[in-house]
Amino acid sequence: MPTEELFGSYNFLLEIAGITGDSKTIVGGFKTVTGMNSETEVIEFKQGNDKVVRKKPGRTTYANITLERGYTATDDLWTWRNNIEKGLIDRRSGSIIILDNDGETEIGRYNFYEGWPCKWDVPEMDSESSSMAIEKVEIAVEKVERA
Repeated sequence: MPTEELFGSYNFLLEIAGITGDSKTIVGGFKTVTGMNSETEVIEFKQGNDKVVRKKPGRTTYANITLERGYTATDDLWTWRNNIEKGLIDRRSGSIIILDNDGETEIGRYNFYEGWPCKWDVPEMDSESSSMAIEKVEIAVEKVERA
């Protein structure tokens, strides 16, 4: 019986609609993408004189997606964040694309919807460190699904 092929977590792309003016744009160079989580609340109830507490699914919520990348002169994500700070409604959809070990073939895709950058972390600066400056962007989303 053949063993299932496993894939590394380092081969991925991020696609966000309209980041550089295109309808779908690959936004590359990210160190990590985290927070593609969903959680459904548990509603507990009893019927009549049941001795057992019953459970049913309630509302589903989706965690914010956190993006981390080395600081660059590219201001595409900052422009999007700045729109929100100015009070503009600028919601976008996007995808995390998982690639095969060849780094090119798409093997999985997670789509997010109605996203907007709710938090921006400027890189920490330390003159005694030789580490890379990392900027973080957090995107609030209303739904995530596996395509």
